[in-house]
Amino acid sequence: MKMMIAMLVASVGLNAAHAQPFQNPEPQYSVAYETWDAGAGRTAWRAVVTMEQEGKPATPAATPAQPAAPAAQPATPAAPAAKPADAPKAEEKIAFEYVVLETSKGNITLELNATKAPLSTANFLKYVEKGHYNGTVFHRVINNFMIQGGGFNRDMVQKATEAPIKNEWQNGLKNNRGTIAMARTSAPDSATSQFYINVVDNAMLDRARDGAAYAVFGKVVAGMDVVDAIKEVQTGVNAKTRMPDVPVETVEIKLAKRLTADEAKKVLEGGKPEAKPESAPAKPEGGKTEEKK
Repeated sequence: MKMMIAMLVASVGLNAAHAQPFQNPEPQYSVAYETWDAGAGRTAWRAVVTMEQEGKPATPAATPAQPAAPAAQPATPAAPAAKPADAPKAEEKIAFEYVVLETSKGNITLELNATKAPLSTANFLKYVEKGHYNGTVFHRVINNFMIQGGGFNRDMVQKATEAPIKNEWQNGLKNNRGTIAMARTSAPDSATSQFYINVVDNAMLDRARDGAAYAVFGKVVAGMDVVDAIKEVQTGVNAKTRMPDVPVETVEIKLAKRLTADEAKKVLEGGKPEAKPESAPAKPEGGKTEEKK
């Protein structure tokens, strides 16, 4: 049952535009407003209050709409497959050539690095094959530095050579004790037949001078004791050439011979290469490695 209650509100001169809405403190009432003519130009307000039937539960306030479910998140892309580890690089295969120098002091076996110093190796082998080194001498010997040969015969007459080759000094090989390198003049690309064997570590020969350093192309793998015996010989100024550091006792290369694979293997199996010694002393004052012309 609904009950209508009319209430008279302050009316005289009150304009509907200034009326304050009636506040309903209880949720079970509903209120409507209307005006009526009170006469003599006066307007009155009345409120009509509707109350639900007793005992009937008040209509609950509407439940606010549930917010829309958020849009489904896009599926996270699958992580890229792990990059397979780079396959280990195959170990660089080095091509070696072997030569034995039969000297008046004993044999010296050389291992030439044809991979890192192809020009120097091919050049040296060319002189070996044509017999150029046979009968030549170590014409320059400086203890605590190097022994040099390949250019003069027993009479200290310089032999004719082929055209000079390009300097391979940047090949990564160093002028350490027991290595063999190309001798040259002050011109970087002037090496022909002459070579030297380091009897100590000569790091200064790895530093560029006059535009280049000195190109190593191999090492002694047997007979370093022979090299050490040669560096000990007495030297002086040669009466014929006036060159210094010439051995008083002739040290001759009787034969330079290229070894076959089997011959080289036999030499290598005969003994291990000499271990690297401690650092070398400083280069002697005034010592040079330039080829003498």
